[in-house]
Amino acid sequence: MRPPNMSGHFLLAPIPESSSDYLLPKDIKLAVLGAGRVGKSAMIVRFLTKRFIGDYEPNTGKLYSRLVFVEGDQLSLQIQDTPGGIQAQDHLSHMTDSLSKCMQWAEGFLLVYSITDYDSYQSIRPLYQHIRKVHPDSKVPVVIVGNKGDLLHARQVQTHDGIQLANELGSLFLEISTSENYEDVCDVFQHLCKEVSKLHSLNGERRRASIIPRPRSPNMQDLKRRFKQALSSKVKAPSTLG
Repeated sequence: MRPPNMSGHFLLAPIPESSSDYLLPKDIKLAVLGAGRVGKSAMIVRFLTKRFIGDYEPNTGKLYSRLVFVEGDQLSLQIQDTPGGIQAQDHLSHMTDSLSKCMQWAEGFLLVYSITDYDSYQSIRPLYQHIRKVHPDSKVPVVIVGNKGDLLHARQVQTHDGIQLANELGSLFLEISTSENYEDVCDVFQHLCKEVSKLHSLNGERRRASIIPRPRSPNMQDLKRRFKQALSSKVKAPSTLG
């Protein structure tokens, strides 16, 4: 399963310094998670700059911020890169505090593995389970990405394995090559931005509905009192007949 192609609607733009009539863009917070050396940093930089920086992935946990336009909507995009310390055998309780805080902060997630590293594929499930633990009542969007799709000679994870896992977890799946196909990388991030934006709109409508005052139900005792007063005034009124 893959997102619809949206590459033609993507534009990077500088953030204006100041403007009194400037409408603040929506904040979109994304996190890219996965094992080490699966290409997380390369994906982010490729998306934001269209440049491919190679496979080296420093574990700095860098936060990238950009103003972007997705299908006409102006978004203030923040992407959290994360160190690749998670392993397949790790349990939810073994997640680092920094990784848990990142999951609490983010509103959408890319779970990335390399098709040339089966262990990185096995790390996806515990990451997904921890996301749902952190966001138990939320529909936070998650996209599973099989990266390094150009290295077919070294493949350890078949495409159907990624599809099966995504179906089991109820997530979108896309197998890509960060080094060869910018459009696929762009589609992954844009799809996630759109899904988070939809959640913002839905949550905004719920908040507006919750603050609309409900009409007060009639007070029966008050109605009876007013009815008795009306009857009493009619009885006491002088007759106009001669």
